[in-house]
Amino acid sequence: MAAIPDKDTIYIDIDDEITGVIDKLHTSSSKVVAFVLPKRASVFQSIVNMKLLKRAADDAKKHLVLITSEAGLLPLAGAAGVHVAKTLTSKPEIPLAPQAISEDEETIGEDDGEPELTAETAGERPVGELAGAAAAAPLAADGMETLELDDDELPEEAAAPLAVAAGKPMPKKDKKLSVPNFERFRLLLIAGGVILVLLIIGLIFALTVLPKATIAITTDATNVPTNLDLNLSTTASSLRGSTIPAKLAQQQKTFSQQVATTGQKNLGSKATGQVTITNCSPDNSDIEIPAGTGVSAGGQTYITQSAASLPFSGHRNNGSCQSAGGITSATVGITAQGPGTQYNTGSGTSFSVTGYGNVNAKASGSISGGTDNNVQVVTQGDINNAKNKVNATDDTIKQALQSQLKGDGYYALTATYSTGTPATTTSANAGDVANNVTVTEAVTYTMFGVHESDLKSVVDKAIKSKIDTSKQSILDDGIGKANYNVSSNSATGGQVTFTTNATAGPELNTDTIKQQAAGKKSGDIRSQLKSNPDVTDVNVKLSPFWVTSVPKKASKITVTIAKPVNTTGKSNGSNP
Repeated sequence: MAAIPDKDTIYIDIDDEITGVIDKLHTSSSKVVAFVLPKRASVFQSIVNMKLLKRAADDAKKHLVLITSEAGLLPLAGAAGVHVAKTLTSKPEIPLAPQAISEDEETIGEDDGEPELTAETAGERPVGELAGAAAAAPLAADGMETLELDDDELPEEAAAPLAVAAGKPMPKKDKKLSVPNFERFRLLLIAGGVILVLLIIGLIFALTVLPKATIAITTDATNVPTNLDLNLSTTASSLRGSTIPAKLAQQQKTFSQQVATTGQKNLGSKATGQVTITNCSPDNSDIEIPAGTGVSAGGQTYITQSAASLPFSGHRNNGSCQSAGGITSATVGITAQGPGTQYNTGSGTSFSVTGYGNVNAKASGSISGGTDNNVQVVTQGDINNAKNKVNATDDTIKQALQSQLKGDGYYALTATYSTGTPATTTSANAGDVANNVTVTEAVTYTMFGVHESDLKSVVDKAIKSKIDTSKQSILDDGIGKANYNVSSNSATGGQVTFTTNATAGPELNTDTIKQQAAGKKSGDIRSQLKSNPDVTDVNVKLSPFWVTSVPKKASKITVTIAKPVNTTGKSNGSNP
């Protein structure tokens, strides 16, 4: 088993209570327990707490030593009989207790003093009074109970108060040897480092990130009107003159509209019967009446079902047809032209024969059998009405065609957007029995697209033919603001008139200007650019306010070339 150490050193916290201090005493397994006290330890500034601690040490059969330099605690320790040492290497001793206070009452006069303090009379007197009494009392030189301690260290700051308490002269404090506050110094050092890093980051940000420059160039530019007749061809594989390879994007969409029918139709039975026809021709001629001849009575028409052969066999007497003997008539069957009860008629009804004015006809018995069965049917007007209500307009299709061409790498010519002839179908034909009819139209929409590089090549060629390319360059080909007029359109191509105003000006390259301006002063940049005769003005703007030269990075420089505002007097559109 490991040997139990003879002495145990325990450091007391300033916030420890007397119960906690006693627990630490009991916890220690050593015979000699040294308590190292902090400054201004309030728990030891009570004579009661000091006596409790002494009693606990005696009960545990341990020698207690207080390591402290506070003079105010010495009288209390002396009154309780507790050993005190200035350092862990000093000889422990019990300080003298305060002198006893006299119980005799004395009249307080000018020279009256405080009663003598002793361990019995101290009680809960303030530490200051005990300290004062201890300072006034002489320290005994002999008869002190002492304990031998190991050579442990005690902070030097505890030496001076203990020296005072022991009646020794207090050494003078050397200001040059004062211990610095390293914790505060470390915090200041860290704060200074953080501030330095922030300053460096801010300086880098201010000198490299924030600086920007804008160079605005005003030029003596010219508007160049450009008109071209372009041939769009889906069969062309390469650019040839004004013929540009094109792609036809198309999309079909179906629209439908339903309307109620308005026609009526009678599906009933047709009336039938017989008529007797008599020949009363004034020219005494024979008459042949073919089958299918119409006979009418009361506004209704019937159709003969067989032919009638009528030789002349009579004469007229006072305008009436008289029989002269022999066969004078023929009986044929008839059928009503349409169904319905309105065709039914009685026996003996007179009929007129269509196309035969000199022939008499009478019903041989009743004309009957006609019935009514009226139903809804489709009329041509119903179909036309549904067609007129079909709305084949859909703006989303135009956008879809543009997206389709763009996705295929083509520049959409929106002016060529075309709506094809609808392919119309109906759910029923005119005359069909139906309560409603639906008209469906399938419409094909188309739009042409070309490669922008091909269009730019044709347009640039036309513009360059109107400017002096040795002095001028194309600043804006005008494709983005051009007008297109479609003169013809087919599945394989189209004729389009291209009209725009292009802009030509001095030969200036923005990338070159950025490289030449990098790192230079504003005045140097103006002088360099104004050496070009077509440059009328140069404005260099630097930001933020502390920047005095153009940044060295081209990405921080913006170059704008002003388009012409007034080109009066220019030879616009003419060849150089």
